[in-house]
Amino acid sequence: MVKSAEGTTAQHRRDRKVYNVWKKKNSITRITLLNSMENDIMREFKKYELTHEMWNALKEQFGATSVAKVKQLTVKFDTYKKCPNHNTRQHLREITNMVNELNDASVNLTTEQQVQAAIRSLPHNWEHIKIYLTHNVNIKTMIDTSHHLELEEDRIEVSKPNGDIYMMASSSKDAPKFKRKFSHK
Repeated sequence: MVKSAEGTTAQHRRDRKVYNVWKKKNSITRITLLNSMENDIMREFKKYELTHEMWNALKEQFGATSVAKVKQLTVKFDTYKKCPNHNTRQHLREITNMVNELNDASVNLTTEQQVQAAIRSLPHNWEHIKIYLTHNVNIKTMIDTSHHLELEEDRIEVSKPNGDIYMMASSSKDAPKFKRKFSHK
């Protein structure tokens, strides 16, 4: 925005007021951006008086994702395995985060690729569910996959043997009492 010409008309006063509001917002935004930068980066970008110009320069320098970063994200996604201490929700959240990172890097994955990655990342002792999910034609989305994986996790949790033994004792007066017999010889 350019500073309006000086004048005394109502239009000049409105223009000056709008310009002053814009100038204040630009200054606050510029300071906020600069304060959020490391010192070496700040020195490089403080030359921009207009926030819009600074933003464009930042986008040009840091906006693109490097080829190395894309490869790193792809390898991480392709080799990811479910951590033993993560439950299914945490596991699927990790996969979703990786898919979002890849999308941000302009690597768009199909729904089928996402589902296959979720299946591939399951532990070896889930081989039966891997086969079921792979060959079931009704499972087409990550939501379908997550429902089945959560059900399987619940089934595994319920089928674990319970090591606790519970014993009950009677508190009634008529309960049999065991007496030791002594033989007096």
